[in-house]
Amino acid sequence: MDDGIHAHLARHLSMMGLPLTDGLVDILKENFSAEEAKIALLLPATDIPLTPVTPEDLARKTGLNQEDVAKTLERLADRKLIFTGLTRNKERGYALHQAGFGFPQSFFWDGKTTPFALKMTKLVLAYFNRKVTAEAFGGKNTKAYRYIPVHQSLEPGVQAVLPHDRMDTVLDRAKRFAVAHCPCRVQAGLMDRACEHPLEVCLKFDDMAAYLIDQGLGREITQEEAGQIVRTAAEAGLVHFVDNAVGGIKHNCNCCGCSCWNVGMIRRRKIPRDELMAVYFLREMDPDLCTGCGACIDICPVAALTLGDGPAKVDENWCIGCGVCALKCDFDAVKIIYRKDQNPVPPDFETLHTTIQRERD
Repeated sequence: MDDGIHAHLARHLSMMGLPLTDGLVDILKENFSAEEAKIALLLPATDIPLTPVTPEDLARKTGLNQEDVAKTLERLADRKLIFTGLTRNKERGYALHQAGFGFPQSFFWDGKTTPFALKMTKLVLAYFNRKVTAEAFGGKNTKAYRYIPVHQSLEPGVQAVLPHDRMDTVLDRAKRFAVAHCPCRVQAGLMDRACEHPLEVCLKFDDMAAYLIDQGLGREITQEEAGQIVRTAAEAGLVHFVDNAVGGIKHNCNCCGCSCWNVGMIRRRKIPRDELMAVYFLREMDPDLCTGCGACIDICPVAALTLGDGPAKVDENWCIGCGVCALKCDFDAVKIIYRKDQNPVPPDFETLHTTIQRERD
């Protein structure tokens, strides 16, 4: 790896969990000039994503001209290369994109299939190999994301005890909503590997929603529209995943086994399930009610079900407890149960990411 300014920026980003490889440097070289990379390096490597600082703060700490810093940061924000939002003091600020929070999604959220998007797809796919994906998103113990089962698959008792494991609860706690295109399926389409699953199903909440709306990366929707997207996604066999926290959730992706970085990796047995995602639920089946119809086999996004001479069988080492199979079972043979071997869901977004950083260090 060279020792130029882009390599320095790559090392800076690696402090926030993006593995340092030549592939990361290649992406940065394609997007940042040398001068822009120098200014991006001023932005702090923070534990918690979406934590902006003002140009005034940066100028004061570095002695650089505030107006020059502000112009460069705004130019980078206009090209969707860094996050911009309000600081705690309600001032316009800027922050580095982090894994899953703009990097590499900001290249694809708008759904445009341009030559530049194709170029970035090739660079991103070269970077996010199995090892990089596991390191960037998996975490040593605490995982950044968790699956939420389709709510019809959970019994009322479970729903009452664990209300944070319902998508409608996630939506009730958010104040602003945006929808964008699924970056994974956009990239698959650019590589002529498109599947038939819906594209505009990537939901963002609150400050992340505001960012996508302001930057033209997504469109603003109501809570009711978000709920309909969640239902449509479930009916299409897509898997709900959210930040692995009870409160302060920033986004909900609805993933397929065809294209998506997490479900697809698990389906193809590239990364063990529990090394990549927090899985709090598993499938349980009543063999006396199962007719062997095969509907659950066809819909399982991670190919964890098999059908022989008798009832369907589940591989519990790969089941992600998403519940889409229960939605397709006409005989009430399937239910989703809570895993008792898991740690509790972290209480909030800030605790989640400070814990991940502490374990990384």
